[in-house]
This record gives sequence, C-alpha cells and structure tokens, in this order.
Amino acid sequence: MADRVYIFDTTLRDGEQVPGCQLNTVEKIEVAKALQELGVDVIEAGFPVSSPGDFNSVVEISKAVTWPTICALTRAVENDIDVAAQALKYAKRGRIHTGIGTSPYHIKYKLNSTEDEVLERAVAAVKYAKRYVEDVEFYAEDAGRSDNVYLARVVEAVIAAGATVVNIPDTTGYCLPHQFGEKINFLMENVSNVHKAILSTHCHNDLGMATANSISGVINGARQVEVTLNGIGERAGNTSLEEVVMTLKSHQDLNLETNIKTQNIYKTSRLVSTLMNMPVQANKAIVGRNAFAHSSGIHQDGVLKNRETYEIIDPEDVGIKESSIVLTARSGRAALKHRLEVLGYILEGEKLDEVYQEFLKLADKKKDIKEDDLLVLVGEVEKTDSHRIKLQDIQVVMGKNMEPMATVKLNIAGEIFKACSNGNGPVDAAIKAVKEILHKNVVLEEFLIQAITRGSDDIGKVHMTINHKDSFFHGFGANTDIVIASVEAFIDAINKIAMAE
Repeated sequence: MADRVYIFDTTLRDGEQVPGCQLNTVEKIEVAKALQELGVDVIEAGFPVSSPGDFNSVVEISKAVTWPTICALTRAVENDIDVAAQALKYAKRGRIHTGIGTSPYHIKYKLNSTEDEVLERAVAAVKYAKRYVEDVEFYAEDAGRSDNVYLARVVEAVIAAGATVVNIPDTTGYCLPHQFGEKINFLMENVSNVHKAILSTHCHNDLGMATANSISGVINGARQVEVTLNGIGERAGNTSLEEVVMTLKSHQDLNLETNIKTQNIYKTSRLVSTLMNMPVQANKAIVGRNAFAHSSGIHQDGVLKNRETYEIIDPEDVGIKESSIVLTARSGRAALKHRLEVLGYILEGEKLDEVYQEFLKLADKKKDIKEDDLLVLVGEVEKTDSHRIKLQDIQVVMGKNMEPMATVKLNIAGEIFKACSNGNGPVDAAIKAVKEILHKNVVLEEFLIQAITRGSDDIGKVHMTINHKDSFFHGFGANTDIVIASVEAFIDAINKIAMAE
C-alpha cells in the first residue's frame, strides 16, 4: 500500500503575498471551496494577527469549508496565537501554525538572540498553542540554512512539547535537492521522537528548485508538502502543487500518493490565475497553455501515432480535454491532415498536397494557424478548382502624399491580363484595375471587413455584395493582406456572375 503524502496549500497565505494579487474575503472563500473540491488536506487561510481582513478571511473560510483542516499562521508570540485561535473558532478542524527562525542569520541578525533562547521560545509557543488546539504545526524558519544538529534539537523539543507537524522550510530557496533531502534524512535518523509527528517541506523557488527539493524531502521521509497553485508566492514563488502531485502520480515506483483529484487541477489553476490577475506562463509545467501543445512536425507525427511518444502525462488527468496540435510553419502533413479531419474535411493525395502548400505560405506569415484559417484554406482550394477568373498577382504603391496605385494581373481561362489604376485608397485602386480588365458593369453594394481573430498578423475576411443587372452576387475573400482579400472577394462575386450567365 502506498504511503500517503498530505498536501498543505498556502495559496491563500503565502501565495497571496505576491504584490498586486491580494484577494477579498469573497474571492478567498471561492478559492477555498475549489481547494476543497480539489482534495487538499490543509488550507492555510491566512495570518490573522496581520490585519482585520486576514482575520475575517480565516473566520469565513472556516465556516465555508467542511472537511479540510483550516490553518492559521502565527509567530512564536502569545498574542499572535490568541488571535489565531479566535479566528479558528468555527473551524471543523483547526490548526495553529507557529514558529521561529533557526538559522544563524535569523538567530543573530533578525532575532538578536541565541540558540538556547530560540529553542525555549519555540517550545513555549507550541505549548501555548496546544492550549487552544490539538493540531499544532511548528515551522523552523530558514531551516534550509540551519545547522542540522541544532535543527534536530529544536525539532525533537517541539515534538516533545506537542507539535503534530514540524515544517522544515527552505525559506530562501537556497538548498540543492540532495542537500535538502539529506537534511530531512538527518532529522529522520537523529530525532528520537520523530515518529510522533509528520515532517513537512516548504520550499521556495529562488533558484528554480522548489519542486525538486520538495520531492527530495518526500523521498527521504517528509509526509507533508506545502504548496501553492501555479507556484505563486513571495519573490520567485513557492513549490507548485500541480508539479508535486503529478510527479508523484507519474512516478508510481516511489509508492507515494496524495488525495488530490487531479482532473480538477487545470480549472483550479485557472480560477486562481483569474482572481489574482496573475497569468500563468505559457511554458509552465502541467498548467501552462503549451504544456500539452506540439508544434514540431516530428513531435506532432509521434503524438498522433501514440500520445506517450512525447507525453508522460495524459492531459485528461489534469482536466485538459486533449493535447494541442499547434499548426505552424514547422508542422507536417500529418498534423494538417489531422486538424482538417477534426473539422470534417478528409483530404488525401494531391488535394492534401495543394492545401499543405497554401498552408505553408500562410504559416510563414503567421505565428500560428487557427481553425478559421484552415476553413479559409480549404475554401480557397475549392474555389481555385471551380473559378474561371483567378487573381494572379497584385502590387500596390502608396504613400502619405500620393494617390494609391494598384497593378493587377488576372488569370482568365489560362490567359494573363494586366491593368493599372489609381483610387481613393489601395482597395479602391485594386478593384478599379480589376474592372478595367473585365469590363463588367457592376455596382458595389456592400463591403464588409471582419477580423477572424485578434492580432496584426491574423487573417481578415471580406464579404462583398455587387449588383449586376439588378441581380445581387456575394463574394468572399480572406488573407492576411486586406487588399488581396478584398480583390479576391470581388473576383469571387464576378465568377458567380459568369456561372449564372
């Protein structure tokens, strides 16, 4: 049977310390309920003595959730503990999280104290908190840079005083994974009463190793991991919940499991990102928009043949419907064919080759190709097959103090015709040039330009209605160049006149 690793979420306390990401009480309750649905074991709801808002949030979250333990942070100060206990009075399962710095930096410079005095304050704080709640967690701040022998003394003493969980934070993100793992292992082997409490990790990401350090700690005996959604938190952030959970899920050989309902990870990540107005970086592990996206033709072909070729996690396991095959200039025919099939177009042989060549031309102009772009491409090939008049080439010259001039070449039944014309704008000049070639007596009734998607490099659609002999004909064109799209829409309508005649 796998060992249980408890997930302690501090998104609402340590995570909320990110500048500009503060939540009001209503928003905190929404996140807390989502964390409960996600399956976290402990929710650190705030630091009650720090502000009336934090105090009220702990109170209201305690009322709003049912089974997770609600934790309140304090310093090793009696008044802090009194206030935390008051804030937790409605909690079904309440925990006071108290502690003090144990590194030479904290003892000498921050606390202006001695090792013995700090040890006494640690024990006194745990005993005082124990008067209010049975579940008391002690944190040895900056344990990552603390002397292991002294740290073991403190841990042993606070467990004897009644601590049920002892938090070993790498507060500054200083440790290397093997160092942090060795620290946990040292405590497991040198604290005589360690079996009476749970050791916890609380790692920061200053050197980008928070998750690695946390996993190393768990491998060496820690059974609680303190995390935040999306890895948010002070400075470079905290250990990421989703990374730890999916690492343990992916490495079944570790024989460790959590209570997290992983299918809820993505939606909870998005909730936190939205409420805190803190976008998730695109390449963020597990929850970034590119985490399951493939743009390389080689990777796309491999994933389409077998997902596990390039993915170690099934996207559905974290609440994402499927992998994303992103079409770019690096994509191959297999990816294009797949995306077209999803849209209901089955293309083979020369037809696929023709669309693929047009796709490559468009992909060179755009950063990525959307579904609407593909529909346009398929439509362009169909149109090319059936239309007698085709746009061969167009060139527009314009400037701030000159009248626009357009030169247009048309392919009419295999013969090339050319004309030049001026106009009020580049579109007007180009359409006048087309009229000069075709000698068609038509009136432009409606001209509509619409962006398919946002961005200066995206395709624009043009709908055009022309009147010929009191009959109306509709044309459609689409291109990253709006002048070309307009001319193609005009020619599309003209071709329909020819078909009607």
